[in-house]
Amino acid sequence: QVQLVESGGGSVQAGGSLRLSCVASEYTYSRYCMGWFRQAPGKEREGVAVIDSHGNTNYRDSVKGRFTISQDNAKNTLYLQMNSLKPEDTAMYYCGADLYDCYAGKTVFAYWGQGTQVTVSS
Repeated sequence: QVQLVESGGGSVQAGGSLRLSCVASEYTYSRYCMGWFRQAPGKEREGVAVIDSHGNTNYRDSVKGRFTISQDNAKNTLYLQMNSLKPEDTAMYYCGADLYDCYAGKTVFAYWGQGTQVTVSS
């Protein structure tokens, strides 16, 4: 069972940047689809970005050009670099791991972490 621990959330003003990290308990590179999804209070869960076992990335349209997903294989760590943040990006962000079905809109993963809060003020 893969354990995931997110960090890096916080409060920033619109236009600012944050980098989220997700440390996995085991080696995930070239095996799992790794991704980020988010959920704001009263809203549906949204898939944000994924990176598949070949290193291909995919993003939801609203974050393209602003967010970058990457992974450091030596550290078993997944990242989400978020630039030009907007108030509508405010949500709890979760990372997930799954062996199957890797796509940007993915919101259900076999394993996920406890989440890290991102708050963007206008």
